[in-house]
Amino acid sequence: MPKKHSKRYNSGVKVADLTKEYPLAEAIEVLAKFPKAKFDETVELSFRLGVDATSGEQNVRGTTPLPNGSGKKVRVLVFTDNADAAMAAGADFAGLDEMMAKIQGGWLDFDVAIATTEAMKKVRTLARVLGPKGLMPNPKSGTVTDDIVAGIKAVKAGRVEFKMDKTANIGLGVGKRSFTSQQIIENAQAVIEAVGKAKPNTFKGHNFIRSITISSSMSPAVKIASTEFSKY
Repeated sequence: MPKKHSKRYNSGVKVADLTKEYPLAEAIEVLAKFPKAKFDETVELSFRLGVDATSGEQNVRGTTPLPNGSGKKVRVLVFTDNADAAMAAGADFAGLDEMMAKIQGGWLDFDVAIATTEAMKKVRTLARVLGPKGLMPNPKSGTVTDDIVAGIKAVKAGRVEFKMDKTANIGLGVGKRSFTSQQIIENAQAVIEAVGKAKPNTFKGHNFIRSITISSSMSPAVKIASTEFSKY
């Protein structure tokens, strides 16, 4: 049975030829013409990578600041013995044993978790709970740090983490529909560059980034021309 799309999706298809590839700026112009939802939709880049998704040595992950922020209010949990200092630095939730107990009880109402190196000795026991949700603090993503003030500031300012899934895809928000085209362009360029630089050393083929599309929460996807990422 053919997949049914919403009226908004079908009307969006009429805006442009979605079989074509567009330079980034033009793709964002096409996106801007799609009908808007009643909420401020997230604009997302979706990457298809050429790596071997079954090889641990070719796992792709990293972080990048978004020049214009994500447009999203980020709820930050800090695992630390000094909860007062973390809250004063802007954390939404902070603590250690009591926070761990809440999580083990099913609570996950936060977007990013940061931990001090000392706290990680205990937090590691939550790996099976936080790992599958993408919430486990990790030194590579800058979320295991003893500079809690800087860690919170970076996350709140719009630093985002990306991680390849089991099918060699990455999806990452680069702003909101309410952003200007230039803000989305700058954020998207930062993300494309960051993903490109995350190419594993063991990847020896061509076309590390095979394709990229841009879409909003309720819109069709627009293909981005390979000239925007061919150097990767």
